[in-house]
Amino acid sequence: MHDYDVAFKTLLQQSVDLIREIAGTTIARWLSVELPEVQNTRVDLLGETAGGELVHIELQSTNDSTMALRMAEYCLRVLRFFGRFPQQVLVYVGDAPVSMKTELRGPALSYSYRLVDIKDLDGERLLASPRVGDNIVAILTRLPDVRGSIQRILERIAGLSPEQREGALRRLVLLAGLRSLGKVDRRGDQSDANSQRHSGSRGSGAGVQKR
Repeated sequence: MHDYDVAFKTLLQQSVDLIREIAGTTIARWLSVELPEVQNTRVDLLGETAGGELVHIELQSTNDSTMALRMAEYCLRVLRFFGRFPQQVLVYVGDAPVSMKTELRGPALSYSYRLVDIKDLDGERLLASPRVGDNIVAILTRLPDVRGSIQRILERIAGLSPEQREGALRRLVLLAGLRSLGKVDRRGDQSDANSQRHSGSRGSGAGVQKR
C-alpha cells in the first residue's frame, strides 16, 4: 500500500463534506475493507449510508488500463460478501491527465463506475473549510497559487495541538509528493523549483524557501 493511501483515506474518513462531494452521499459507518476471498481482496474504503447503501471508494494515483475490470471485480466481491451492490467511486489523485475507462460492455453485460478527478474539486472551497484535512486535500486541486496556499495551510496546522500538528504535517508532506511540490519540513518550510510551475509566481513568502 502506498503511503499516500493511508493519509488520504484518513482525510476522507474525517470529512463529511468531502465524502458528500465525491460520493454524493454521507457515510454513517465505515466497514471492514478486507473481503474474505482466496486472493484476500482489500478495497480502499467501504462505507454504509444511514439508508443502508454501500459506498465503495477506491484511490488511484496512476492511469490503469485494467481499472474498469478491477472495479468490477471489487463490485462482485462486495456483492458476494454483503449481498448488495455498492455505489462505486474511483478517486484519481494523479497529476497526469486521467485516461481510464469507466465502463465494461459485453453480450448481455453493462457495467460502469463513477470516476472523480480530484483536480476538478473546488480548491478554494476546500481551503476555506474549517477542517485542516480539507485544506490539505486542496493542494491536489487546480489552485492558482499553490505555494501561497501551502503557506496558509501551514499557518492553520501551526494552531493545532502538538499531536494533531504532527499528523497533519505528515499528511501534507505525503500529498505534496503527488504533485512534486517539494519538501515541507517540520518547521513549515517548503522548497522545490517546480513549485514555480504550479504557482506561476516567482515571489516568495514566509515559510517558503527556494533552492
